[in-house]
Amino acid sequence: MSELRHLINITDLSVEEIAHLIDVADDIIEHPEAYQDICAHKKLATLFFEPSTRTRLSFTAAMMELGGNVLGFDQAASSSTAKGESVSDTIIMASCYADIIAMRHPKEGAPFVAAKHSSVPVINAGDGGHFHPTQTLTDLMTIHRKRGELGNLTIGLCGDLKFGRTVHSLIEAMIRYDNVRFIMISPEELDLPSYNKETLDAKGIEWKEVRSLEEAMPELDVLYMTRVQKERFFNEEDYIRLKDSFILRRNMLETAKEDMIVMHPLPRVNEISLDVDEDPRAAYFFQALMGKYIRMALILFMLGIR
Repeated sequence: MSELRHLINITDLSVEEIAHLIDVADDIIEHPEAYQDICAHKKLATLFFEPSTRTRLSFTAAMMELGGNVLGFDQAASSSTAKGESVSDTIIMASCYADIIAMRHPKEGAPFVAAKHSSVPVINAGDGGHFHPTQTLTDLMTIHRKRGELGNLTIGLCGDLKFGRTVHSLIEAMIRYDNVRFIMISPEELDLPSYNKETLDAKGIEWKEVRSLEEAMPELDVLYMTRVQKERFFNEEDYIRLKDSFILRRNMLETAKEDMIVMHPLPRVNEISLDVDEDPRAAYFFQALMGKYIRMALILFMLGIR
């Protein structure tokens, strides 16, 4: 029996393991028929204590395309949490019914607690403003397919860098590759947290902050847009004041490199204008598709299925 693994942070996976997952995902894309029954009679529990569309649906589609089954809930109100059940009790219960668990929770650290009480692999599908490792795998898969390599890139991170867990996880992943530099594009109130900056400095990673998307555009190989997250704000007035800080419009891409890609973890609100969808550099819907394939590879890896 293989060792029980959990995925709480992207750093739980080595660079070699990430490369393996990408290789498997590539093979799934090329040979889907070889994988369609590989998880027959296996069950994935999707425990989503917070709303989700892409992450939950892509996990569900991933398991179904592997021939497995899915059970779970998509909001805390429809679970026994509404009756006061603890996370640990919910996880122990779910472990009795499923072979693997994907969990999203609004509280930072909840998946770590879950992993301590689970007898099956737990995948963090997002915990508050902390981590979102499977979105990061999706991002890496997208960059791999569109750019051909994960090093030698200038990455612009734009929008909510303070609360954006996808940004925090992507930085953790990308600093392990060669010759990667970052340009942080945000209003001052939504700057990248100091602990992330300290990590970049400690690793000797080149980075800078700018307040203008237009200023950064010509340098970028990847533009990673994020929405300003209303659910993370304590004060609605602050959200209203900051929500439209950066809006990407198609005419702004005139100074961008021809092979730059525009990414977004979605959902978007209004931070990417609809006319950008028609530009060949728009990669965010392709990114959503890649999420299914990399999660298929991850499920196989976590279950120890070769």
